[in-house]
Amino acid sequence: MAIATSARLEHPNRETTVEDDDDVNAILHALQDDDCRAVLEATDEESLSASELAETCDLPLSTTYRKLDALTEAGLLAERTRLCPDGKHASEYVRVVDEVLVDAGAGFELTITRRELPERDARIPQTA
Repeated sequence: MAIATSARLEHPNRETTVEDDDDVNAILHALQDDDCRAVLEATDEESLSASELAETCDLPLSTTYRKLDALTEAGLLAERTRLCPDGKHASEYVRVVDEVLVDAGAGFELTITRRELPERDARIPQTA
């Protein structure tokens, strides 16, 4: 994930400008947190469960759940169900953004570039 000070549009069909102050604050708050950034990095290539993320990021499970809540509420991660043949389905988390651009030039603007998710992820909300 990149944080830049430019509002250049490279993928206009996937970009969303975040205008709501509460949404902007939630996103920036999540991005300033080292543990949240570790979770975002861990979900760069694959979806992971909370326990997998706790192990990968070396976090207590309770902390992992708090970070997952913050990231899903900010619209940076999405929760989906991992279907298992034994019927013990679990939640897994997928990163839904590629970039967050911050432009502090003329006012303040935050632009998010959303990922193009596989068809099975079409139900994941695409707005912040």
